[in-house]
Amino acid sequence: MTISMNPTKITLAAFAAALSFAASATAGELPPASTQTGVTYATDIKPMFDSSCIKCHSGDKAKAHLHLDTLAGALKGTKKGPVIKPGDSAGSLMVKAVAHVLPDDDSWMPPLKNKAGIKPLTPEQIGLLRAWIDQGAK
Repeated sequence: MTISMNPTKITLAAFAAALSFAASATAGELPPASTQTGVTYATDIKPMFDSSCIKCHSGDKAKAHLHLDTLAGALKGTKKGPVIKPGDSAGSLMVKAVAHVLPDDDSWMPPLKNKAGIKPLTPEQIGLLRAWIDQGAK
């Protein structure tokens, strides 16, 4: 049996999947946690933060006083308190912010219209972040 795929159908299928994810995210559903074990800040999370978060969340003028350039800073959180609940990714404000499930889109990270042009994290990246938090955020 031969199966042929029309490139237009593949593109439409990918678009539909992206819309489906966006719709579920706005409905309050988070991407599942990654099944990867042994996830650490230094090896797995810091590189993601370096490419998507550090421009705004490091240095003397870190937005909301959230420093994601160090593990201690990430665990400390913002001027309002922690954004990570080790062992509870679904209850962590950071996960909700990067998954764009918070009701106020001004709290989404990265912001939709950011000057640096930083794109939202992918479901896979959010899943890895969830795994790290669920594994104790070490």
